Amino acid sequence: MKRVAIVQSNYIPWKGYFDIIAAVDEFILHDDIQFTKNDWRNRNLIKTGQGKKWITIPVNLRSSHQNINAVTVADRQWPIRHWRKISSHYRTAPYFSHYKGYFEKLFLGTTEHYLSQINYRFLCAALEILGLTTRITWSTDYAPISGRSTERVVNLCRAAGATHYLSGPAAKAYLQIEQFAEARIDLEYIDYAGYPEYPQLYPPFDHAVSIIDLILMCGPRAPYYIWGWREAR
Repeated sequence: MKRVAIVQSNYIPWKGYFDIIAAVDEFILHDDIQFTKNDWRNRNLIKTGQGKKWITIPVNLRSSHQNINAVTVADRQWPIRHWRKISSHYRTAPYFSHYKGYFEKLFLGTTEHYLSQINYRFLCAALEILGLTTRITWSTDYAPISGRSTERVVNLCRAAGATHYLSGPAAKAYLQIEQFAEARIDLEYIDYAGYPEYPQLYPPFDHAVSIIDLILMCGPRAPYYIWGWREAR
């Protein structure tokens, strides 16, 4: 049995992204597909005293059909601005002083020019903190992959040797179940319901913020609030 998930790279994503990673044997970053504007590829949310705020990496787009892995950064000063915002809004978080040096080096040491590589840099950093060792690969590792939508996902699963495919619940609206059945791949959906709340700055509580929020608030207890709570039931 081999369980696989296939998701586009996101910028410092929310805890549900890591929940999927923890539940699979291989997590494939699907970045040789079209970049979508106003999405999670180059931005995410943090908590502030004025409510949730976006932190966004400015990007260059040569066309509306540009693939994610071809998108480049438009302003090389973005890491400085993002670190300043996080430092300002999370300086009173319980674990800010513990991770300050780690995150400062992570942000200010970012020199990657391509968005996918930046997202990968931050993903690997969060995986290290959370203690996750799931294999991370790229869709281009299995190129060429033919087809679109469900067909492409199924073909990528086949190339990776998957017996089970774990998807986010939003994909129920477009994935064609019969194609997975024909390929003898079990289609499963992760359930994001039931996440326990954790101590969070600036009420009201909100689950849909960057993983940085959970790490700075809970430190080594962060995994409990992603997947550990299920095991404790």
